[in-house]
Amino acid sequence: MPFLLEIRVRPNASRNKVGGSVGEPPRLIVAVQAPAVDGKANQAVIKELASAFNLRARDFTIVFGELGRDKRLLVDGDKKTLQAKLEELMGEPKLL
Repeated sequence: MPFLLEIRVRPNASRNKVGGSVGEPPRLIVAVQAPAVDGKANQAVIKELASAFNLRARDFTIVFGELGRDKRLLVDGDKKTLQAKLEELMGEPKLL
């Protein structure tokens, strides 16, 4: 069963990083160095998420927000494992 993941993307960041949360309901922050041009940021986001969750890039599918900073992704994997990793990555809430 797919897992729904809500994220906020920070393109043009100084370094790639997955962690922290923002907003209500809380969304995972994904910072990438890639610019938001021609889907480069989306590709970088999926690569960083795959690395953070120890999954393959093809396990992530953007279902909402292809052109925006707030995105929803479907993730193929064990729901309990993914939820635990998400909580670990989100840590303490942060403001943008």
